[in-house]
Amino acid sequence: MSNESTQLQRGLKNRHIQLIAMGGAIGTGLFLGSAHVIEKAGPSIILGYAIGGLIVFLIMRQLGEMIVHEPVAGSFSHFANKYWGKFPGFLTGWNYWMLYVLVAMTELTAVGKYINYWWPEIPNWISVLFFFVLITLINLGNVKFYGESEFWLSIVKVTAIIAMIVFGIYLILTADVTSGIAFSNLWSHGGFFPNGFEGLFFMLAFLMFGFGGIELVGMAAAEAKDPEKTIPKAINQVVPRILIFYVGSMIILLSLVPWNQLNFGGLDKSPFVMVFSMIGIAWAAHLVNFIILTAALSVYNSGMYANSRMLYGLAKQGNAPKIFTKTNKHGVPIPAVLLSAFLILGCVPLNYYLPEDALSHLMYVVVGALVLNWLMITLTHLKFKRALRLTNQTSKYPALWAPMSNFVVIIFIGVVLYIMWDQGFKESVLMIPVWITLMLILFDILNPNEIKPEEK
Repeated sequence: MSNESTQLQRGLKNRHIQLIAMGGAIGTGLFLGSAHVIEKAGPSIILGYAIGGLIVFLIMRQLGEMIVHEPVAGSFSHFANKYWGKFPGFLTGWNYWMLYVLVAMTELTAVGKYINYWWPEIPNWISVLFFFVLITLINLGNVKFYGESEFWLSIVKVTAIIAMIVFGIYLILTADVTSGIAFSNLWSHGGFFPNGFEGLFFMLAFLMFGFGGIELVGMAAAEAKDPEKTIPKAINQVVPRILIFYVGSMIILLSLVPWNQLNFGGLDKSPFVMVFSMIGIAWAAHLVNFIILTAALSVYNSGMYANSRMLYGLAKQGNAPKIFTKTNKHGVPIPAVLLSAFLILGCVPLNYYLPEDALSHLMYVVVGALVLNWLMITLTHLKFKRALRLTNQTSKYPALWAPMSNFVVIIFIGVVLYIMWDQGFKESVLMIPVWITLMLILFDILNPNEIKPEEK
């Protein structure tokens, strides 16, 4: 096999990298999931997103330092394998791969439901099959096709949020005194913390999952042009922008309508739809349904991309069959894309044949895998920094306040796990050690000569 048939190509420009990172983090967590947090925390959700954004920024800077030092396929799985040991690399890679198989499955199923909002006569499976074929073809094409598709899907989301913020500011500045529209709505109805600080504290775990996916920028590093410039620029610019989108949109929405007047018991859980419908914009439901559909397709598109590149990286490390290192003349890892696509399609029938409670149990794995993913990134970064010190190497893009920031992230993840345990997600927390144990057993079967993870 020639060298050209096992190499990715650097076809992603800076604008692609930035929108890939933003697209991965701006999804249904903001458009739909924020309603639950508003109901429990009130306007203090604004502070919650600011805290979450800071933690995610610290994680991204830690990942960014490793990526710029070595922009390779497999991202944090490669780093865990190289600087920590074979099993950490194995665990990190397969954990991330499984996470996005499950996420892609749920997003693909959600797409069918969003199509049904407009055309209820179309069976779910037809919509699901159509978009499955479309996204799979995009990922089988040149990486530039993926970059362009994700760029425009993300542009729709980003433009929509900016438009909502600008329109909201216009409504606030031009509102009549009797309309009830004012920034004072943020503190006039029970205060900024209407349910006390506890109301926000116990929602931190829930809102953090809205940021899941921002680490996709790491998966794109191996195909980025001039990664030493594009990756730091993307990380530095993307995270503040996401904070503006999350924090800014919540400030505007909760100024337009008092938080305690939102109808959380309705069928439509999107606070964006609720607010704009309450102030007399009837077409808001259709607009937001289109945006959420775009968001789901974007996350699914990025999920399939991340799956195939992680599987490619695992094969390069020797943690997956070598066939997954094979690429076509355009540098696309075809076998890796096809296996990920096959499993995602295979998961779709679960949504039809399994009862709702069984599917929710399956989603516990997603929650646990995301927390484990962030923990492995920050722990691997500690190992990485130790290796740099031992070899007297300097970093081109050092993480902020390391190693203190690593310990802040670890403590925060511990707090998130405590909140999940306290708030009825014990099964999600318990799945983490179960999953690690299963991965250890599989690792021992595939690597009989490895008595223990290699220490470096």
